[in-house]
Amino acid sequence: MSVNSVASSKPPVPQSPKLSIPPLLGASLSELTDWVQQHEQPAYRGKQLHQWIYQRGARSLSDITVFSKQWRESVAEISVGRSTLHHRSTAPDGTVKYLLELADGEVIETVGIPTFKKWGKNNRQAENSEDLERLTVCVSTQVGCPMACNFCATGKGGYKRNLGRHEIVDQVLTVQEDFGQRVSHIVFMGMGEPLLNVDHTLSAIQCLNKDVGIGQRNLTLSTVGIPGRIRHLAKHRLQITLAVSLHAPNQELREELIPSAHKYKIEELLAECRDYVEMTGRRVSFEYILLAGVNDLPEHAHQLSRQLRGFQSHVNLIPYNPIEESEYKRPPYDRIQAFVQALEKHHIAHSVRYSRGLEADAACGQLRAGKK
Repeated sequence: MSVNSVASSKPPVPQSPKLSIPPLLGASLSELTDWVQQHEQPAYRGKQLHQWIYQRGARSLSDITVFSKQWRESVAEISVGRSTLHHRSTAPDGTVKYLLELADGEVIETVGIPTFKKWGKNNRQAENSEDLERLTVCVSTQVGCPMACNFCATGKGGYKRNLGRHEIVDQVLTVQEDFGQRVSHIVFMGMGEPLLNVDHTLSAIQCLNKDVGIGQRNLTLSTVGIPGRIRHLAKHRLQITLAVSLHAPNQELREELIPSAHKYKIEELLAECRDYVEMTGRRVSFEYILLAGVNDLPEHAHQLSRQLRGFQSHVNLIPYNPIEESEYKRPPYDRIQAFVQALEKHHIAHSVRYSRGLEADAACGQLRAGKK
């Protein structure tokens, strides 16, 4: 066996799926160049089209004045793929929730979460937008969600369909344009299960990285866990952060909170996560919503610690955000601290994440397509 064959024994990275255009949003520079040439335009027009879509926010080909009026009129009915703003609400901390209407009339939610260098009184939004330090977008990947987690507003609303890559990318551009600031971070934690829409999600990640210009290390993908999909994601060797919605330290309790978990034992899920760490060299984050009297006892923390022993991981503890359809409660501060102390005793890396946008129903677990 040659030295070269040994060096190349690592499995090849799977190719991102080829998706059809139009809609044009989500397409790469090479895809847009091919498309304009198919429509009897010179290749350099592809770069111009790319700039107008991703840098200048063109919503229609009629907006792109560098093209001749005659050609614009001939392609005026071809969709760029932008949504329509249906509703916008702002929380006191500056978090903005958007309801976006899609081409077929369905409505999805996305959230813009600003972080300021300076804050006003009581952690309220700073008055000067120049103090914006980072801008995070929480994007949806499906209309609704089929996972039916019983503590989550989205899961209680049912599932309609997957989003196309253009509908995912559009959410980021919408927030960026509204704030007048570049988006720095993206979390795939909105409506839907990303790994049930894996082709469009991966294609959107590629677009957001290469065309919009957001580094992969600033992208986080959250999943409840779909059998085989985490290993499939690992084969792409992305530099994103994987966040797994665990929410329970044992199978029985996890099935109670996440009905779909009966198809995927917690031991199998964690084994797949360990393979992900080994294949990518990236640690896994585990999301754990703290529900008063349900999964927030020290004994639950001890069980969780045993599950994660020797694991290159981090636990994000999220005190529950209330929704109307649920009787769950947020634990009191001392109960949260007792859980934290139990994790610390076992040397489990952790943080407590108090969600933003609570007053606008834009916090973790509160998203739903209301305001119809």
